[in-house]
Amino acid sequence: MTTTRESLESASEARGLAELVLVRHGESMGNLADRAALDAGEAYIDIDVRDADVELSETGIEQAQAVRDYLRSLPEDRRPTAVLSSPYRRARQTAEIVVEGLDLPLVVDERVRERDLGAFDGMTWIGIEQEHADESRRRQRVGKYYYRPPGGESWVDVVQRVRQILLELQERYAGERLWVFSHQATVMSFRVAVEGLGEAEVLAADKKTPLANCSTTVYRAGDDGLELVTYGDTTAVDRAGEDVTHEPSHGAGDGQDESHQSSRRAAGQGR
Repeated sequence: MTTTRESLESASEARGLAELVLVRHGESMGNLADRAALDAGEAYIDIDVRDADVELSETGIEQAQAVRDYLRSLPEDRRPTAVLSSPYRRARQTAEIVVEGLDLPLVVDERVRERDLGAFDGMTWIGIEQEHADESRRRQRVGKYYYRPPGGESWVDVVQRVRQILLELQERYAGERLWVFSHQATVMSFRVAVEGLGEAEVLAADKKTPLANCSTTVYRAGDDGLELVTYGDTTAVDRAGEDVTHEPSHGAGDGQDESHQSSRRAAGQGR
């Protein structure tokens, strides 16, 4: 029986992508609201739009502009030939800023959207512990990779939709350099799908190097399919002297078993 991994490798070797660049959206207003709620010990984040409509913060816009300027400095054979984005506003805003001036259509696909938090949408992990104690305990027992919030998605659910679209992208954009603008959990799910990382490996990578806003994760075609070149690279934002932010996905509730504090650093400083 052919496994999904073997199918991916076969597609990549035969006619797959020349390059895949995954870009996490810039810092969003939701990221800021989540941090403020956690600092204040609040159960809910103070934001009046649904998750899909959350926009970039001022810093997020500046981060996206930094990636745009970096892209323009690249030689022609390193620039994207195709662009795809999550439908969520913060990801689309990032994509629109970064590829400004390039004659490329922006394709939107639901399968690279943010992880659906279901009943926990808009809540901090503090609120989840206070109002959903049973679910909080179940999450601790199951672990965040497999845990599915009521009405929402687990990381595994995101991995499944990423596997599906990756197979399609390998064929649809064969030989092209594709940039995908998405979200933290989705980028990590691509790492599972492309590299074959297991639960322990992807969670360790996520904990060791939190994915920065407007960071790039790059894969290029090699002898064995797509090969990781850089993960969570912040070169573009660093060079522009903008703040590098490591904001958790707002309301994710993933701070129960590890530090949920966001961080900012000046260019050139350590993570």
